[in-house]
Amino acid sequence: MDFKGSDTIPGPRTEDHLPQTAQAAVKIVIVGGFGVGKTTMVGSVSEIRPLTTEETMTQAGVGVDDNYGSESKTATTVAMDFGRISITEQLVLYLFGTPGQERFWFLWNGLFEGALGAVVLIDTRRLEVSFDVIGRLEERGVPFVIAVNSFPDAPRYPVADLRAALDLAEEIPIIDCDARRRASSRDVLMTLLRFLHSLARAKAPT
Repeated sequence: MDFKGSDTIPGPRTEDHLPQTAQAAVKIVIVGGFGVGKTTMVGSVSEIRPLTTEETMTQAGVGVDDNYGSESKTATTVAMDFGRISITEQLVLYLFGTPGQERFWFLWNGLFEGALGAVVLIDTRRLEVSFDVIGRLEERGVPFVIAVNSFPDAPRYPVADLRAALDLAEEIPIIDCDARRRASSRDVLMTLLRFLHSLARAKAPT
């Protein structure tokens, strides 16, 4: 999914410094397999100019990176993507997009440190690339939601079928999204925040 086709925020992006009204900053990670739209999501929703670490794909990745469904992709994230969005005047989210290729997964541990929650972007044409991603989050105890990114030729499945295929607990939200659209990406983040709030309330002493 090409970031160049993403929504852009009208006018110049804000300065990199936090708004003076900000009282809390939360780290969120955007994870998923290769080419599912992580860079696109961070770029579409960030209120600052996103930091990307994309490099041109070369022959070295042939036979190593699975680019099924992303054959036209010419660049790939090799470290992380970074963006920021203010949810309210007081609450700011820092967004960290992880590299999708398995050979760069050793970087994930550092990116997961201090993360309050995660968005798992999936492509229904290749659900299998999400299994290890979800497993790593479960091992680390990082709460997450599933965002089904919209690709024109991707099959659509009932939520119950996706939940069964991904072996997800009933309470984990699954939401459709278009990572190119700022409003859609923001809806995903709001779904995650509501899920995190529900988990916190469930753990609170009565």
